[in-house]
Amino acid sequence: MVKFDLIVIGGGAAGFFGAIQAASGKPGLKVLILEKSSKLLSKVRVSGGGRCNVTHHCFNASQLSQHYPRGAKALKSLFKSFDAEDVVEWFRSKGVNLKVENDGRMFPITDRSETIIECFLSEAERLNIIVKINSHVTSITKEDELISVMTRGEERYVSEKVLIAIGGHANSDSYQWLVSGGHSLRKPIPSLFTFNDSKKEFTDLMGISVPEATVRIAGTKFSESGPVLITHWGLSGPAVIKLSAWAAEYLHDANYDFTILVNWTGSIQEETLRTHLTDFKAQRGKLKIFSNPMFNLPSRLWHRLCTLSEINEPKIWNELSMRSMNKLIEHLIRCPFEIKGKTTFKEEFVICGGIDLRDIDLESMESKIFRNVFFAGEVLDIDGETGGFNFQSAWTTAYVAARSIAQ
Repeated sequence: MVKFDLIVIGGGAAGFFGAIQAASGKPGLKVLILEKSSKLLSKVRVSGGGRCNVTHHCFNASQLSQHYPRGAKALKSLFKSFDAEDVVEWFRSKGVNLKVENDGRMFPITDRSETIIECFLSEAERLNIIVKINSHVTSITKEDELISVMTRGEERYVSEKVLIAIGGHANSDSYQWLVSGGHSLRKPIPSLFTFNDSKKEFTDLMGISVPEATVRIAGTKFSESGPVLITHWGLSGPAVIKLSAWAAEYLHDANYDFTILVNWTGSIQEETLRTHLTDFKAQRGKLKIFSNPMFNLPSRLWHRLCTLSEINEPKIWNELSMRSMNKLIEHLIRCPFEIKGKTTFKEEFVICGGIDLRDIDLESMESKIFRNVFFAGEVLDIDGETGGFNFQSAWTTAYVAARSIAQ
């Protein structure tokens, strides 16, 4: 039986990065990665539509941590050890240059996730890291001064230290072997998803996007602004995806049955809007309402809002009744959508919940429950908005854990 210095459980982003950092930090370290499936780095492969959104162009630890609905306080401190700028520099040192897009997302200049995968596999080979697929770990136990790792195929491995980086899972059973070892679990639930509109009043407008809208969950303080996209199932776009992350627990408790209110103007408030429309009516009263979209809204969307406000095509502004004016204002700034259910955002699903951070020494990422066992990545109760933030937390937690392991 071969004894390892480090066994990494999970062949994803955090697992590979942690293994590489540990082996680099202590040359000659014998490292084994165990991956339960037949595929390595699967989320890296599909991220960003196959381009891999490596991180986000935000090089201030405090500002960066504000993009995490859960784990922000811990990450604010952790980012001081390894932040987005460090990620960019690390990849550059390996011959992988990253580029910044207008929204701050960072990708390899090749626009290929395979570039990141090839980098990791090459580094793992260079550092003599052993990788075994189809190795589903079922338990870890203390054995004298070593840790025994058992797999579903009854294979047994021993190591001085273990890094757990199994990612996030929707099923609590996936964490049971960790819970039975004494770790606490924050219930895993979905984050980063789109909203299914039950009435489908707008779905024939699928493909229409409004660059700056505000989406609010009725009866709550949950609200996000940004681009909103109308889809054949409901609503998507960065504002909706971001809202789903911050309200993940609330929406789960509501069984994904709720009402959202969309302000298509962005941030214009009712009093200001009423004054604007009243002035426009007085100055341009002979213009047809239907034919002159306002607030840079797409024509087809403007037409739908007018129709819902009982404004027909021939009507001019001078003919607009107070009733229709009120309805138009309502549909512009509080357009209601009755949401029933959610749809996964492409392949970039993320799990809210995981191993409770109170069980972890955040200076080392070592378990307080099980000595010489470390955690990194989405297995923890940490999750971020879409835009490279979830990979960033994986790189950071893996780096801190690996540094501790190498020491």
